[in-house]
Amino acid sequence: MQCSNQPVHLPFSGQIFGEGFVNFLLAVSKLYRFLLHGYVDGLVFRPFFFNFHFLVHLLYIRMKKFLLLPLLFLSSYLHAQHVEGAWKLISQNQVPVSGQEFIKIYQDNYFAFGVKNLADNSFVGAGGGPYAVSGGKLQETLEFFTLNPEIIGMVTSFDARLDGKRMTLSATTPKGPLVEVWEKVSDATDDLTGNWVITGRKRDDQVQRSTPGARRTIKILSGGRFQWVAFNSETREFSGTGGGTYTAKDGKYVETIAFFSRDNSRVGASLGFDYQVIDGEWHHSGMSSTGQPIFEIWTPYARGY
Repeated sequence: MQCSNQPVHLPFSGQIFGEGFVNFLLAVSKLYRFLLHGYVDGLVFRPFFFNFHFLVHLLYIRMKKFLLLPLLFLSSYLHAQHVEGAWKLISQNQVPVSGQEFIKIYQDNYFAFGVKNLADNSFVGAGGGPYAVSGGKLQETLEFFTLNPEIIGMVTSFDARLDGKRMTLSATTPKGPLVEVWEKVSDATDDLTGNWVITGRKRDDQVQRSTPGARRTIKILSGGRFQWVAFNSETREFSGTGGGTYTAKDGKYVETIAFFSRDNSRVGASLGFDYQVIDGEWHHSGMSSTGQPIFEIWTPYARGY
């Protein structure tokens, strides 16, 4: 299986029109008002050059249409570059995806994906890491990848084309050309939308804090989807992952498992917890799947790691 690849922000920078051109447009607008209505900046004049009325009006309309085209393009372009949220893989190298489900989450400059077989919910693989946009390219760096740990650390640059809710990613990989089409599941946000890393647990009624290192557990939430991953980026050791759908509202967090690398019999189970966001950290409490009380503190990844 080829390495999965991710969505992209295609940034726009720089001014389109210089100040001189803007001043020229303002001058043309004033001239039009003077010739058509006989006033400029509150000063009223007797309209003249009536024989030019139709010509000026036509010129004004043409200019409006001409200027509107790039503005419409720019508006669409800026809207299309937003890729944060949850995505589902539709096809790879023009072959429709069938029999498996690929879900990928982008949030806070980090991505994670999980794959399962639909027939029995068995786990297939997972990968993820930081991503960045540079020079019109989406660059993804693998910090964990179960399907081929040897390529952990590899950076892949994708060309991206966004069309409504679909995103096409193209790249050249060691295995050849790769073209993927992803469809956005959702970009909904809530209190817990973000990429988190665990920094605290309660044991024997004492909260123990820690600073994540190479071995860490992250949890990324966006677009109504979640995925947690435990891994070691130095040794390339993978400890486990799970993901699915979730809701977070009014201090109640409920997640429903869609895939679980350790036990696919847990797929479909729902767990409810209490949550609070205190000083930007997620305080997570409740009962585990085995009936044990848990209390965890999750810190935004960019701050905690």
